[in-house]
Amino acid sequence: MHFLTTHQRVVDGLGRRIVGGAWEPGDALPVEDALAAEIGVSRGVVREAVKALVAKGMLHVRPRTGTRVLPPEHWNHLDRDVLRWKQAGDAAALLRDTGELRRIVEPEAARLAAGRAGPDDVRVLYDCLAAMEAAAAEPGRSGYVEADIAFHRALLDASGNRLLGSLGRAVDIALEHSFLVSTQTPGAVEASLPGHRAIVQAVEARDPAAAAAAVLAIIEAAEHEIAQSPGMPSDAV
Repeated sequence: MHFLTTHQRVVDGLGRRIVGGAWEPGDALPVEDALAAEIGVSRGVVREAVKALVAKGMLHVRPRTGTRVLPPEHWNHLDRDVLRWKQAGDAAALLRDTGELRRIVEPEAARLAAGRAGPDDVRVLYDCLAAMEAAAAEPGRSGYVEADIAFHRALLDASGNRLLGSLGRAVDIALEHSFLVSTQTPGAVEASLPGHRAIVQAVEARDPAAAAAAVLAIIEAAEHEIAQSPGMPSDAV
């Protein structure tokens, strides 16, 4: 079990309330004394929590006008905490955003990987695929989502673009949420394995077009599975 420090607990609580709409953009947070009394912590803890949320782009502090909530377009949506709060508070929007990001990024990353990946990169992709296949064969498929995330991280790393590699690690919470929903559709796990193998084979064959097409195919399949999944949020459209 992961225990939060008092600081983390206050940041987490305030962040969830902001994402959940307890305060609208432009609203002022209660003054420091009132917020500290409500939460049951010191003013210093509240002050440090506010600083953390300012750093995430969620709050703005000005003399005389107080601490105000910024619109979502100012938030750092790649921040791991913000992703967690969105998962809890606006899961359907997070699934949509994740799917759109994948369509933009992953096919081009696969093209780059097909042109740049070395033998070690290909070996890592095959190792990730083997872990997915092993997990898929286990009762309950324990570890499948983790192996799937590792595969997609490895693909971004194989692109040779360090920014893409960092992006993969930044959005792993969003990917985990997406994969957890999509794999609840009956038959989805078994159907996804040949597509992942096609990606590795295209990268190994240094065929950029085939690699991009294979990635796009599994993204489209995942979107269909999410729409059919019993784990799909009820507020999704």
